[in-house]
Parts: sequence; C-alpha cells; structure tokens
Amino acid sequence: MKSHQFNGSLEWSGNLGSGTSAYDQYGRNFEVNTPGKFPIQGSADPAFRGDAERINPEDFFLNALSSCHMLWYFHLCADAGVIVVDYRDEYAGVLEIGEGGVGRMTSVVLHPHVTIDAQASVANALDLAIELHHKAHEKCFIANSVTTAVSCEPTVVLG
Repeated sequence: MKSHQFNGSLEWSGNLGSGTSAYDQYGRNFEVNTPGKFPIQGSADPAFRGDAERINPEDFFLNALSSCHMLWYFHLCADAGVIVVDYRDEYAGVLEIGEGGVGRMTSVVLHPHVTIDAQASVANALDLAIELHHKAHEKCFIANSVTTAVSCEPTVVLG
C-alpha cells in the first residue's frame, strides 16, 4: 500500500479584541496555508456570522469532492481514449443541523457537464464517457473518505 502525507496550517484572524468572550464578539475569518501554494482566505458561512466573500468549510468540502471526481475522470478518459474538451460541475450539498447544533453534510450531488471531441475520441466515446463517471466516483479519494451520500448525475455531449 502506498501512503502520501499532506500538511498545512490554518491561522485564525478573527480576534476582535476580546477573543471568544461571547458568540457575537469574534470574527470567523482565517487563512489556510499549504507549503508552496497560495493562501486561501476562509470564514464561516454568513448563516454562522461569517464573511460571504471567503470560502467556508462547506465550500471546501464540496470543492474537494467535485475536483477529486473531475481529476479521476480525466485520468480514466485519457486512458480510455475519450477526449474531454470542456468540463464544468454545478454541484450542490445539503447541510442538516440537528439537536444541540450538531450538523453534517447529508448529501452531495455532482452535476458534471462534459463535452467530448467525438472526432478525436474512440468510437463508443459517448457511452464510455458516461460509464467513466461511475468509475471515477468509485475511485475518488475524497468520496471514499466520507460518510455523506455522494452521487453523480453527468451530462455528456459531443463537441
């Protein structure tokens, strides 16, 4: 088994003078730093007193699922002779909050819209392109790491 280690740091910048003395007395802003990469400005969702212009943890979660799926999909397409020329994903997730404020992402749906080059791809590219989404989902490191129900509803068109 191979093993890869990832690391980084998170630094809170929301001390407004009295720390976390009360729920409405501190900011939710933070910065995520990964060695050798651009920092990411984060915050809570505005529903939780955060900054709407910054990425929140729920965004990070959905972004990780979508981008991992896409990267696996590209790998599988390249290996199978399916030439992707355009890709976008309009994903959505549901956060449910229960008793005592305990919440979890209960479902995520990926909606990748893919355009493939029919002329340059293998003969059965359209069917194969759809099938490869299911294989990408099975291989996705992030989807395999969570208990949230993650589904994929792809659309593939010929370009």
